[in-house]
Amino acid sequence: MKAWLPVALVSLTLVGCQMMEPGPPPERIEVIDIGDPQRPDVERPDAERPAPTPGRIARQVAFPASEYAALPKSGTAAISGRLSLNGTPGTGETISVAPVTTYSAEAAEHALAGRAVEPADPRAREYTHTTRTDGNGNFSLQGLPPGEFYVSGSVVNPGNGQRQVILRQVSLRNGQRLEVNLSR
Repeated sequence: MKAWLPVALVSLTLVGCQMMEPGPPPERIEVIDIGDPQRPDVERPDAERPAPTPGRIARQVAFPASEYAALPKSGTAAISGRLSLNGTPGTGETISVAPVTTYSAEAAEHALAGRAVEPADPRAREYTHTTRTDGNGNFSLQGLPPGEFYVSGSVVNPGNGQRQVILRQVSLRNGQRLEVNLSR
């Protein structure tokens, strides 16, 4: 497994978020309820939870296998755009497109609060599409399935040296081409 892939998925858990300009299709950023803790397919008993990764918050939502099993892994949609911070392109950075689920919503909720959670379950990574930005911060992903997704990327802020995540929630239909600018 490439070392940057878990980092890319966990990039949802850092800091920073800004809404996109409204326009078709509907795009939004929101904190999503992470689900009913009484559901056995979402919450696992404390005894089954692994110890948290140092410097990261332990996940409270277990990987919901049945929720992910209902999701398509590919389709005919595409997302392209540009990653930038204060006008400076995010060159060579990872862009992640992850389906909105109870599991990914937990990571997004922590990202909005500026906290990092432990790395995602490898099964979730099978549904996450990633790419790298070019020298101008541009990116493109094709073969995406329809559905609701978090699109995220992170850039080091030269002012403070800290990595800032920019996160968008978008809706995709099969065959749709969507421009998603991750800028702050």
